[in-house]
Amino acid sequence: MSFYTTVRDIVKVYFKTFYKWKVIGSENIPQTGPVIIVANHISNFDPPALACVTDRKLHFMAKDELFKFPILSKIFMELGAFPVKRGGNDRQAIRKGFQILQEGEVLGVFPEGTRSKDGKLGKALPGAAMFALKSDAKVVPVGIVSSYKWFQPIKISIGKPISLDTYKKEKVTSDDLNDAINLIMHEIKNKIEE
Repeated sequence: MSFYTTVRDIVKVYFKTFYKWKVIGSENIPQTGPVIIVANHISNFDPPALACVTDRKLHFMAKDELFKFPILSKIFMELGAFPVKRGGNDRQAIRKGFQILQEGEVLGVFPEGTRSKDGKLGKALPGAAMFALKSDAKVVPVGIVSSYKWFQPIKISIGKPISLDTYKKEKVTSDDLNDAINLIMHEIKNKIEE
């Protein structure tokens, strides 16, 4: 059993013990091939919560400040996280994201780019759409609803993969990216409200 699997299983026991844990639609996450899981972002608990809904290893971008200390950096990387510089176009992080997908793995993306202060779905950045349109990955929308207060519900609703084939072209335009990200956010909103 890997370090990742051990930690995920412990975290899953924690969620099931201290919260009303409810997952709908976990069968919608493909068992093989590249997948992008796109979700709303309301708490620092979102990445571990999402990791607990699938047996596949989930990889996430995380702010590069978390990787400043070598021991913590090693732990985060073992847990599937990799650094991204916020507020700019971090080419190294983008390359890493595409590499994960090319290797047939699962990439978790919060299209808003940061946590929502009021719990409402915010404006999305185009990154999730770029990964989707320039790879062969299936895009799975997820809505997370929780206050993350003990003994309160954590509801994670997972939708069927979104078809973005209409926007996949040899030359993807900014309009294609905007339309694709709007569709992604619409599907996430549907899952939140489900």
